[in-house]
Amino acid sequence: MPEPPRSQVEEELGGRPFAFYPPVRTVEYNEWRFLQATWAEILVENAKAGIEVWIPRRHFGAISSVDQPMPIVGLTKELEYRAGTVLPFRTKVLEMPQGAPGRSEAEGAASAQSPAGKRTGSGPRNEGSVAKLIGVMLVIALLAVFSTVAVYRGGSLFQGRALQSTKDQDYLSLSGQDDYAAVVRRLGTPAADRWNTRSKEVVFRVLEYPDRAYSVILFGADQHSARYIGTMDRNWRPIHSVSGRGTDYSAMLRTLPKF
Repeated sequence: MPEPPRSQVEEELGGRPFAFYPPVRTVEYNEWRFLQATWAEILVENAKAGIEVWIPRRHFGAISSVDQPMPIVGLTKELEYRAGTVLPFRTKVLEMPQGAPGRSEAEGAASAQSPAGKRTGSGPRNEGSVAKLIGVMLVIALLAVFSTVAVYRGGSLFQGRALQSTKDQDYLSLSGQDDYAAVVRRLGTPAADRWNTRSKEVVFRVLEYPDRAYSVILFGADQHSARYIGTMDRNWRPIHSVSGRGTDYSAMLRTLPKF
């Protein structure tokens, strides 16, 4: 059997430590090393906790061009470490308590207790309910297909709509070498300027331009090295991203939570 292809993590980083973004939940230290790879998974080890986990190749995204304090490997999904393995993180949904039976349920119970001779006209109503149910299921299926296509096309279906909703496209003149000063020279002073410092390894900076209907994102190992990586529309969807040293930041922007 032929050997599995070398992963991007193995080729670009080798044995160097790196950090995940978003960080793997429930793991305290965000410092990892590549160990080995198969056709479907990549084995990594937490450099400080000594945890070894297999992560599917499809969850690996772009590798940042920032090397200090360590490279950043993007994840296409937020993962959680549980019982010796990693799984996609899912937020818990609280179920609403069920209320009293509705009028339709009470009417159904009353009709079930009435003599058979009084159940006139129930056939057409039941057929109408079945038709409405089939219609709802078709709409749900079409929405699911539309969402799947949008995800696999990297959000391009939504991106086209976002481009039309922006007031201008001056962000297209920005490059991965532009820092805060360069962005201000091209677009002017932002209405809001915020930092996301929840991660100790990397920082994100958002420059909001509400009059232009988009926000500019800077990324780096610290506040001095942050450079432009892309633009989000007013609905926090990426409408532009740059590539650096063979790295495309679109996957990182799609998983970046709004702050």
